[in-house]
Amino acid sequence: MADDIPFDKSLGLAPDTVDEVAPLVRRVMADNPGPFTFKGTMSYIIGRGKVAIVDPGPADDKHIAALLDAVRNETVTHIFVTHTHRDHSPAVPAIKAATGATVYAEGPHRAARPLRIGEQKRLDSSGDLDFRPDVMLKDGEVVEGDGWSVEAITTPGHCANHMAYALRGTDSLFAGDHVMGWATTVVAPPDGAMSDYMNSLAKLAKRSEQIYFPGHGPVVKEATRFVNYLTLHRRAREDSILHRLGKGETDIPSIVRASYIGIDPRLVGAAGMSVLAHLEDLVTRGVVATDGQPAIDSVYRLAAA
Repeated sequence: MADDIPFDKSLGLAPDTVDEVAPLVRRVMADNPGPFTFKGTMSYIIGRGKVAIVDPGPADDKHIAALLDAVRNETVTHIFVTHTHRDHSPAVPAIKAATGATVYAEGPHRAARPLRIGEQKRLDSSGDLDFRPDVMLKDGEVVEGDGWSVEAITTPGHCANHMAYALRGTDSLFAGDHVMGWATTVVAPPDGAMSDYMNSLAKLAKRSEQIYFPGHGPVVKEATRFVNYLTLHRRAREDSILHRLGKGETDIPSIVRASYIGIDPRLVGAAGMSVLAHLEDLVTRGVVATDGQPAIDSVYRLAAA
């Protein structure tokens, strides 16, 4: 089903090297490739002279050194964090210690909904629980720098504290992991929520920015068109789940086997969590029923008409 999205996997960027992608924007990619990170996590530098860093990345000494080298003889005044997964924010303490910059983000890592039995470990494994911003931003707040300014845009879904940043005066936006050109975004409860994710896609679709700098992969162009593709894909995924339930496939492993044909075996678990996110949303909306709270091992059925 993902073949309905015009993915772009053409990224010829060497890790830990500086690359200018726009007049005010440079990027440095961490050397942490994988099934969830593509070729690596992107850190971005905004401005010249007095600059900001968006997503310092993982706690990797080589990447931290490369990022600091990229801003040598410049002053880092701001650090912005899109969200607190372990490949995006753990380098913040080292960058802050080296630069004295002020750290901005939506807030600390947290679940998208109340935790259920056994879920705390899953939340702990995915998140940077030590992260605390110096300044917690609200939706629509503007932060001014030297020759640049950014608008904070709350975009929960992939992560409860996910935030995008629009670079004002340009046609561009730092999208974090909410919108990526190389693959769909993982939405895995309790970290994320499908209803939040869909609402955030709709929110971005109404904005004017057409160039997205994502947390992984190449720059996304014609962004509104791409966001609409992602929205249609998620609606089709929901329809597929309802179709499978109508045929009697009532557990998540069965739905994954039927819906994610040819999937990379390393992504089967993530696919299951994505299906769970859809089912949580469908149960909340009264379209699907289950006994007790929705869970990865629950049995599901279409709700009575």
